[in-house]
Amino acid sequence: MKLCFMGAVRTVTGSMHMLTVNGSNILLDCGLFQGRRQEAFERNRNLPFEAGDVDALILSHAHIDHSGNIPSLIKSGFRGNICATFATRDLCAAMLPDSAHIQEQDVAYVNKKRARQGLPRVEPLYDKRDANESLKYFVGAGYDRTFDVVRGVRATFRDAGHILGSAITVLDIEENGRQCRLAFSGDLGRKNLPILRDPHPIHDVDYFIIESTYGNRQHETPEEAQAALRRVVTETYRRGGKVIIPAFSVGRTQEIVYSLHRLTVDHKIPQLPIFVDSPLSVNVTEIFRLHPECYDEETAQFILSDRHPDPFGFKRMRYIRDVEDSKELQFLREPAVIISASGMCEAGRILHHLKNNIEDSRNTVLIVGWQAPYTLGRKLVERRERVRIFGEEYQLRAEVEVINGYSAHADRGELLDYVRPLNNGRLKQVFIVHGEEEASLALADGFRESGVPEAMVPEPMEEVVL
Repeated sequence: MKLCFMGAVRTVTGSMHMLTVNGSNILLDCGLFQGRRQEAFERNRNLPFEAGDVDALILSHAHIDHSGNIPSLIKSGFRGNICATFATRDLCAAMLPDSAHIQEQDVAYVNKKRARQGLPRVEPLYDKRDANESLKYFVGAGYDRTFDVVRGVRATFRDAGHILGSAITVLDIEENGRQCRLAFSGDLGRKNLPILRDPHPIHDVDYFIIESTYGNRQHETPEEAQAALRRVVTETYRRGGKVIIPAFSVGRTQEIVYSLHRLTVDHKIPQLPIFVDSPLSVNVTEIFRLHPECYDEETAQFILSDRHPDPFGFKRMRYIRDVEDSKELQFLREPAVIISASGMCEAGRILHHLKNNIEDSRNTVLIVGWQAPYTLGRKLVERRERVRIFGEEYQLRAEVEVINGYSAHADRGELLDYVRPLNNGRLKQVFIVHGEEEASLALADGFRESGVPEAMVPEPMEEVVL
């Protein structure tokens, strides 16, 4: 029985780990690596294993850094089951074709430049047909319902509280008469966030693979985040400017919309138009509406009110699919809030909104999620004086605000608190993944200080015998 850590090790993106037991290979996540274009392209195209040798894939949730290379896996010969919650499967039905569309657009842009240089064309990792083909392999399972994965391995999904459908996977394993329990956090959520339930506690685990995105940092509280959102919107409105919010289509967009809804209902922000300009975000919001079983009690009560039947729709809110309607937003001269994808400002309509607005000091770019190194979003957080968008330089004159309280990742204290009850004499080892090296090492120190027998930060492609 062994684990090999193939992705999201001493970095955040590209989640991918292989469990080998009873001669079967189980892949935990199959995410896209995101970063420098050339490095990302090479890493995503060349899977670090033979796809046909993988017997099953367990998918923690639908974010692209966890699910985005599934079509490549299928193209390369994988024919097993993809085990996921029902909501995760529905989200992937929207997100994987959208990922293919973005890749096709990126490759078209690159091929124009290569043609001018006399270089051969390159192909995208996968196209929409590949993405749709991959959906055939999904097998849905509800929370708290145990199911067989391969011989000797049974799995149970517990609610991770990170995004709609996100799951902590608990694996009960038997090999050669020996039994053990291994858990994989995927991305662990936070307590008391709007919309979704809190992370479900797990018990009696021998080994735990846990994320560490914020392993060395503390978040603002959700209440502080909403107060900061209120302040940013109000101050920008008074300047006559627009608030531009790059937001991930899954989870973050819906949280921001819900918060703006509550602030509007309570008359705590001015009456100004709010636009969600992202076809994927619109589609994902429809999927959120299909899964009220994932909502927490507060949201359930809010939507049971006759006044607020839809947490993601209200009078001042407008969802935009059509590209022509999106283009019209550049002519807005009144204060407004524009929420658009992608969350790290690497592709999509957000680039047009940034291009048209960051040179105006009345406006605010509001960052509400973690930004990977080398992305445009990270450069905005660092407040670079000049940034490149579509190959052209722009002066950053707009205000840049960062609100970390909307993060759907547990912070350092929450990660330590989640593991503390597991350290009851049974826990043998914690493997710390999905974090920049500094964050992962800091969290490992925290676990050791709290008495965890062994806290390990694996190296890329390191193999561990259990």
